[in-house]
Amino acid sequence: MWGVVLYGAPPRRGLRAWYVGRGLAWGASETGAGSLVCERGDGMGSMKRFLRGLFTHEVEVQPRIVELEHPIRILGLAVDTNSRRVARDVARLGGQFEKTKKEIGIPNRKEPWGFAAVSKDYDEAQGTFWYMMGDVVTSLEEVPGGLIPFEIPPGTYAVFPVRPKNRWGWAVAITSVKRYAYTAWLPGSGYEPAGTIDDFEYHDERSIRKDNPEIDLYVAIREKP
Repeated sequence: MWGVVLYGAPPRRGLRAWYVGRGLAWGASETGAGSLVCERGDGMGSMKRFLRGLFTHEVEVQPRIVELEHPIRILGLAVDTNSRRVARDVARLGGQFEKTKKEIGIPNRKEPWGFAAVSKDYDEAQGTFWYMMGDVVTSLEEVPGGLIPFEIPPGTYAVFPVRPKNRWGWAVAITSVKRYAYTAWLPGSGYEPAGTIDDFEYHDERSIRKDNPEIDLYVAIREKP
């Protein structure tokens, strides 16, 4: 198993790292955090399917505007990173999260399963931001050592579906939707960034199904004055 992880600098608030690799399937697994699964597979056939998924993803969709009435609680790991360190930092974080989960588990884990990847405090000038990955839980009363709790705040969110064309296309699908949300939709909408968190990806059982996998990107917004 092998692969590479590449990151592009965000063109605007909220666009985060993107993952590519030969024969790469990206996504959250039911047993862990965002995973990079690289398969040697069937040579050029795998490469061609990967490239089709990687470089062809058009986005033009109106998001759902929702009011998140209650916080979403997660237990996981976080890192302060920037556009120069993010590849190393997030890869390391994912490995640490997998190891920690195997050692101590996640108490009060939500059923059915859910996973969130949160970005906040993005500084466009410095390229710095805070990033956290974690499993959704029903309570934060029990926090084992080695994990940190976080509550995704209630508020108004623009919810964009992320639907890769095939299992090779997670990386470009997520990147394309974030790019569209921040550089195309948001400037022409009646909204602006909320200033709470930047956004979060929500993964659930839809993200691991074989046919038509899907996740949601929640962008924190508020009405423009």
